[in-house]
Amino acid sequence: MTSREDEILQLIKGDPFIQQQAIADLLNISRSAVAVHIMNMTKKGIIQGKGYFIANQQYVVVIGGMNMDILGQPDNAFIERDSNPGKVKGSAGGVGRNIAENLARLGTDVRLISVVGDDAYGDLILNQTKMAGVNINAVNQISNQTTSTYLSLLDNQGDMVAAVSDMSILKHLNVGLLSQYVELIRNASAVIVDTNLSDTTLAYIFSKFSDKNIYLDAVSSAKASKAKPYLSRVHTLKPNLIEAQAISGLPLESELDIDNIADWFIQHGVQRLFLTMGAVGVLYRTQNNEQLVRPLPVKVVNANGAGDAFLAGIVHGQLAGLSDIEACHFASGCAAIALEHTNTINPNINELLVQQRIEDVPC
Repeated sequence: MTSREDEILQLIKGDPFIQQQAIADLLNISRSAVAVHIMNMTKKGIIQGKGYFIANQQYVVVIGGMNMDILGQPDNAFIERDSNPGKVKGSAGGVGRNIAENLARLGTDVRLISVVGDDAYGDLILNQTKMAGVNINAVNQISNQTTSTYLSLLDNQGDMVAAVSDMSILKHLNVGLLSQYVELIRNASAVIVDTNLSDTTLAYIFSKFSDKNIYLDAVSSAKASKAKPYLSRVHTLKPNLIEAQAISGLPLESELDIDNIADWFIQHGVQRLFLTMGAVGVLYRTQNNEQLVRPLPVKVVNANGAGDAFLAGIVHGQLAGLSDIEACHFASGCAAIALEHTNTINPNINELLVQQRIEDVPC
């Protein structure tokens, strides 16, 4: 590869959808010269496809929601139907976006496909997400739409009391929009989706990209049942107990019921199940393996982002070559670090910090 080709390659790594004229302007050469270099790089197999995908470059695509998270927490024990003195803060959120940011902070190359409104919240979320290291070139800012907003209330111990979400804009994260990014998704090493997506959009993803390793986050008990038609096509599923019960429809009254629910998912085709159970730990289950991974000691500050950090840790660990159980321990470290910060995402999380946190945990 020539020095000029290397310069162009670095620009493409930063933005796989960069226009040839933009490359020419940055390198102070003609657009036709850029076209020749790109043609030569394509012939050499360095890049491939119309989106300038770099051959053998490993990256993850996340398809899901982006929210403005408004969080309230009282200073003392929560009193219902009353005004509680405390703190209120806002930050970028959304299950898909949160998973993407955690992946980026762990060092994974991640591309987010989502939508936001053309409002102040949308501008803020885009800026925060980009600054965290997430590639947002496939995030669409929709005119005359309100950015998805998630309002949550914690108790003084950090556990969620209630939440309200306005996610009507996600109707624009539809098949028509995803069809613009087919090549981006096809070349991904893993695809992560959440059940904030519509039934039609989920059906398109699981049909169009059935050959991809698809990781599914159940999001909430209200939305988890959307996953049911696609369980046999799910590479990895991460529900909590309430979400798992909502999907399976089985009773949840004893430890035996937990085993029955986990068995149900495997019988319905899920390849890897990571059933998160809070302070109890994570039940890992496949067709041939089963293990309960205990959680790390942690002082909970905000429980909202633990699940997002956990799934990011699973994907990051598996792409790094860890076994499923090793990835589960790594993900538990991610969740512990997330729990210890007031923000939904702990801005201090990184691969080294997680490794240090779990170094004494047997795998």
